[in-house]
Amino acid sequence: SDQARALQKTLQSTSTEPGSDGYLRRSYLTIQLGSLAAYADSKAGNGFESFDAEALALYDTQPPVRELSGFDGILAQLDELLPGEEPLHERVSQFTRQYEIPPDRLDAVFKNAIEACRERTRPHIELPANEDFVLEYVTDVPWGAYNWYQGNAHSLIQVNTSFPLFIDRAIDLGCHEGYPGHHVYNALLEEEFVNRRGWMEFSVYALFSPQSLIAEGTANYGVDLAFPGDEKLEYEKSHLYPLAGLDPSTAGQYRQFREISAELTYARNEVARLFAVGEVNREEAIGLLQKYGPLSRERAAQSMRFIEVNGAYIINYNWGKDLVKNYIEGAAATTDERWARFADLLASPRLPSTLEISTE
Repeated sequence: SDQARALQKTLQSTSTEPGSDGYLRRSYLTIQLGSLAAYADSKAGNGFESFDAEALALYDTQPPVRELSGFDGILAQLDELLPGEEPLHERVSQFTRQYEIPPDRLDAVFKNAIEACRERTRPHIELPANEDFVLEYVTDVPWGAYNWYQGNAHSLIQVNTSFPLFIDRAIDLGCHEGYPGHHVYNALLEEEFVNRRGWMEFSVYALFSPQSLIAEGTANYGVDLAFPGDEKLEYEKSHLYPLAGLDPSTAGQYRQFREISAELTYARNEVARLFAVGEVNREEAIGLLQKYGPLSRERAAQSMRFIEVNGAYIINYNWGKDLVKNYIEGAAATTDERWARFADLLASPRLPSTLEISTE
């Protein structure tokens, strides 16, 4: 951490023209070094005072604070959609089971989905001619999927099969991990900054840093960008449901369930916030995740495992997406304009705090 802070001071003493590439580079690297120092301090035993202090120190943002009781209305909607006497998380498990992708069809479904994501990205973002990826399936990891960027526009995309995967996850992960998500983001950073400009700091990805909010936020927003409106649903019904051997006639009800549940990702932030400051212990946190997930005991425990390993990183998915969405759609009305602004964000050294205040 001392080395990182010393480099910060050196950067702050350099002179750059406001708005220039050098100014953006210096600002970006200064904040990245600050997050590196903060993370190193936390690993050395100097933990963060709170969940929000961690979010600000590592990700250059202040996520919203919400009461868990504020999500009760969403649970009531799910209760009405899936009536019954069993606990809601059990009814949810029973309902979603019919949308599980059979293990023997998983590879065909995911490859089709990722290719569809790529084909929808290509007309809008110029990709390196040699770009490609390898898809693998793994178990016993705390995340659902991961992109291990290999360099030279190549990625290793791994999907966790420890738990059943549902049909809506195919497009989500295809866009998020691949196109126009992490694979595209890393390839563009490498091409623009490392290869063209020689900014070697972009040859290293600091996971617990502001860069991850941009990466996760753009990756999640990329799903809506590539498949706007009903296009995701229609593609799933015409291509992915048949490949998975599922009944497409019920796809509308499943989407309704997913749309109602979407805001509950913010409930997980609140559980993590309570756990971080010791207001709830691990078992209590799992119980809250079961209620506000609503998740089975096994999935709640997996979610808790992610929180224990990654802490405030979880804000990058929902809050990050909202920041990216507002930044892009606040200044881009048409589809082409949104793709152009999105591509510019992927290949620029922009910080999360500037997404909150800038509409340039």
